[in-house]
Amino acid sequence: METEQVKCLIIGSGPAGYTAAIYAGRANLSPVLYAGLQPGGQLTTTTDVENFPGYPAGIGGPELMEDLRKQAERFGADIRYGVATAADLSTSPYKITIDDGKIIEALAVIIATGATAKYLGLDDEKKYAGMGVSACATCDGFFYRKKVVAVVGGGDTACEEASYLSGLASKVYMIVRKPFLRASKVMQQRVFNNPKIEVLFEHNAVGLYGENGVEGVHLVKRKGEADEQRYDLPIDGFFLAIGHKPNSDIFKPWLDTDEVGYLLTEPGTPRTRVPGVFAAGDVADPHYRQAITAAASGCMAAIEAERYLLLNS
Repeated sequence: METEQVKCLIIGSGPAGYTAAIYAGRANLSPVLYAGLQPGGQLTTTTDVENFPGYPAGIGGPELMEDLRKQAERFGADIRYGVATAADLSTSPYKITIDDGKIIEALAVIIATGATAKYLGLDDEKKYAGMGVSACATCDGFFYRKKVVAVVGGGDTACEEASYLSGLASKVYMIVRKPFLRASKVMQQRVFNNPKIEVLFEHNAVGLYGENGVEGVHLVKRKGEADEQRYDLPIDGFFLAIGHKPNSDIFKPWLDTDEVGYLLTEPGTPRTRVPGVFAAGDVADPHYRQAITAAASGCMAAIEAERYLLLNS
């Protein structure tokens, strides 16, 4: 198998990966970045980004990522297409397999592989992506001011998203499969005490409808029971809040993760338990999951990598 040696390898091309590449490039680390399955990351599936500083009129998600990529290339980042398929972090140089066909040996590794939002698996979710379907209320809630939205899920995240959206939308429905909420008692109380939120227990969303975007959701109440009911609920926005899966599987034999799979780092730093291996962005962030926080952690990871290489060269 072909082997290549590099100083600094960045895995992933969202705001964290590209920002790491900008800083590593400016520090003369000659970074090599592999873009992964979704070049540009989750933001490439977002139409308008209005909360990234420096763009007063907002910017399209794909355009923002293209700007970051060009900026990284300007400072010498070698950006390539390819997916990391295996990792060996037992000894330095660390070995990362790309597309099952090439091994990159790197003295420093920045993992910025992101997290993937979980969807119900409905065809309509793809059909209306960016046209009323979202997996991030903080990113897209602003577009639904004074409109009617639905949040799918019954955990803390769903309750948080519903509460956040209630400050913008005129009405928020929570579509909950079970006859109860899994969220903490505090979050449950917040939802039940909010006059704008209505919880639809024992409901399943089975489809969406609309001409030029989401206009409503097909619901089934008590699916499979004798008293099953099917009806349509008019809504303008459909928010998924059933969790994210961090893209960390190949690193789990070497690095610590929480129970969901988010990579654990030393508090306040991107340092993992393996010296010279850093984690940035959503793969290590179950809390904020914003482009700006991902970018900030990419900056931190690159600065840490530069210091590590200086001390260990």
